Formats: sequence, C-alpha cells, structure tokens
Amino acid sequence: MEVKINREIRNYTESMFFGLSMRQFIFSILAVVIAVALYFLLKPAVGMEAVSWMCILGAVPFAAMGFITYHGMTAEQFIWAWLRSEMIEPREIIFEPVNLYYEALKSKIKEHESEGIKRS
Repeated sequence: MEVKINREIRNYTESMFFGLSMRQFIFSILAVVIAVALYFLLKPAVGMEAVSWMCILGAVPFAAMGFITYHGMTAEQFIWAWLRSEMIEPREIIFEPVNLYYEALKSKIKEHESEGIKRS
C-alpha cells in the first residue's frame, strides 16, 4: 500500500468538488455565472460570435483567480499588494552612490593635493 504525500506539505490542498479545492470551485462557478449573464445580456445587442468572445473574456479573470498563485500569494492577495505598492503607498526611492574608498582616504587625498600645490 502506497500513500502519496506532497514533498512540500504547505502546498497541499484538499479536493472538495470535482477534484478542485473549495476556492477553485467557487471561482469556477463564479466564472460560469458571469459567462451566462454576459450571454443573455449581450445576445440581443451583438452577433453570436462577438457574444462568445465577450463571454470568454468576461469569465477568464474570475476563473484565473481561483487557480493562479504568485510567490505563495493568492490572486486577491497579489492584487492588494500591488495596489498598496503602486497606488496607495508609492515611494520614490533615490539612489545616491557613495564611494567608500574615497571617503576613507579623503583627508589623505586633500593633504597630498595641498602638498602638490606647495611644491609648484
């Protein structure tokens, strides 16, 4: 008898419905609801081919949010982190290089330059 265990235990997700985790299942259902709503709202206004593309484009972000992780963050955690770093709390980082070698020898360099002026 063999029991499979993930190498990284933190990556374990329990399958709830149809082999999907609860999060994936909820976002999949949400994507289907969005696609159906777009179909019925847009079918009278535009042609069938355009409606099908709009349904796909409307459902993809919600379906992706259930499956995508980035650096261990879920999609909404990533979106919140991006909003905080780019919109809410943006910081301008200024780089000012420091020559440590020059700073350490500044007094000697000035002493050497003053000696060169006295000699001439």
